[in-house]
Amino acid sequence: MDDLTGFQRDLLYVIAGADQPSGQNVKDEIESYYSADINHGRLYPNLDTLVNKELVEKGQLDRRTNYYEISESGRQQIEERREWERQYIDE
Repeated sequence: MDDLTGFQRDLLYVIAGADQPSGQNVKDEIESYYSADINHGRLYPNLDTLVNKELVEKGQLDRRTNYYEISESGRQQIEERREWERQYIDE
């Protein structure tokens, strides 16, 4: 996960916390968190990067709508990130 941007990492967390969200669902959630509009030219290439890195799996709901799902590798990357963060943050 060390080669992901902060934005990509946030997308990964959003996908991990949802049940097969569409790209639009991910966009809505990330816009809410960032309190800013996210254009498709930023969102979809970053989602594709997560798919290409096999952290996220992409499926098709219908001809126009894809869904995204965290992969086992993606879950493992999140857990490794949490372990790394714990050494710096008192819980």
